Amino acid sequence: MVRLNVISISVPDKLLGEIDSYVEEHGFANRSEIVRQALRTFMTEDKSLREIEGEIVATVTMIFERNARRDLISDIQHRYGDITSTFLHTHIDEDHCLEVVVVKGEADTVRKLVDALKTNDQIVQMKVAMLDRSKLLTK
Repeated sequence: MVRLNVISISVPDKLLGEIDSYVEEHGFANRSEIVRQALRTFMTEDKSLREIEGEIVATVTMIFERNARRDLISDIQHRYGDITSTFLHTHIDEDHCLEVVVVKGEADTVRKLVDALKTNDQIVQMKVAMLDRSKLLTK
């Protein structure tokens, strides 16, 4: 039997309610199991980003609160302006904005951008989708 360690995390009431609903709707045994699964998914995606090399194309999609200090996110994006191809900003509801940033460059530089955004507490959710340009087939 695998030894399980106890950790403690703090989450807002709204998120806890969403977790509890998800646990019930999707048949997870308990909160711990859904958190373990989320951590595994996060680390697997991060590992994929860490292992890719060469020039890549990626989209970085993020949601942040509309009243967030936009300058903090913008500063990060400007630091990596040399790999940014384009971006889209839209209001998804009264309280949240969504941005999609398309980047093209060396995997190491894209990783640095993603790391800077991941640690920004202004961002509520973020998803990175990568394409390895070396895998493109020519006709």
